[in-house]
Amino acid sequence: MSLPLEKGMKFGLQTLHRRSEPAEGPWLPEPGEARRLVEMAEALGYDSMFVGDHIAFTIPILDPLLQLAHAAAYATRLTFGTGVYLAPLRHPTPTAKMVATLDHLTGGRLIFGVGVGGEFPGEFAACGVPVAERGARLTEIVPLLKKLWSGQPVSNEGRFYPFPETLMLPAPRQAGGPPIWCGGRQPAALKRAGELADGYLSYVITPEMYADALRQIEAAAAAAGREIESFGTGHLLFARIDESFERALEEATKTLSVRYNMDFRRAAQRYAALGGPADVAAKIGEFRDSGLRHCVVDLVGPFEERDAQIERFAKEVMPLLRG
Repeated sequence: MSLPLEKGMKFGLQTLHRRSEPAEGPWLPEPGEARRLVEMAEALGYDSMFVGDHIAFTIPILDPLLQLAHAAAYATRLTFGTGVYLAPLRHPTPTAKMVATLDHLTGGRLIFGVGVGGEFPGEFAACGVPVAERGARLTEIVPLLKKLWSGQPVSNEGRFYPFPETLMLPAPRQAGGPPIWCGGRQPAALKRAGELADGYLSYVITPEMYADALRQIEAAAAAAGREIESFGTGHLLFARIDESFERALEEATKTLSVRYNMDFRRAAQRYAALGGPADVAAKIGEFRDSGLRHCVVDLVGPFEERDAQIERFAKEVMPLLRG
């Protein structure tokens, strides 16, 4: 088999309420910021808006589902997504309810990206979830979410989340629920994506790694005997448009080193799309040639330059890749 991919390219923003570098005084989201960003993204031709997820992180970060519910009130066409929701940190039954509700609030324009996390073990401890169980829990969670979204009574006898027969209504707006895109880079994660997911959402990998990941996913799907009608392929990409690669790398390194509390220079150099518009487009083009169809950019750099970066990417990079 071969994974049935979309034909054209789509572009999203990884944004909303988040600062990427220290700010004076306490950090608070600005009233009206979500509306302004949604309206700007739609006017500039973006297809989607994604938000990340952590319970406890190195910088302030808001809850993803609440952020998207807020943003959806101002959108007319944007698709919304989680990139990625750390599902093992929560019980899947209330997660299913919240995501089904969000699917209605977005008008059925929702992609539920999920992953195991683990880079910050403290948030697992805070949630009472052993970090070593995160992969096994997600493997149980993904099919369970789809059962809960069926509109039919379901029960579960799984290892982690047993419960008696339950009917959850209303079912999501999208038949069968929003597509579930699995993240991850390890073989177990790619196997899970091939066996269970509706799409793949990667992060900090190269185009060569992306192509290899899709091959592993395809092999796992074939081994499981799946017949897939469509399969989403997304990638969360750090990007920075600047006068040169070196200047873009410097600004990206500053931002990402603070965000992840580590020296991110080598990782930015390897994984980010940096430089002039043609350089950024060329990097994304390599991912497209590897099978990417939905590129979600996290435009890094000084917070006060975010809007300019969003506009430049739409006007100077996206036209080089459309079609």
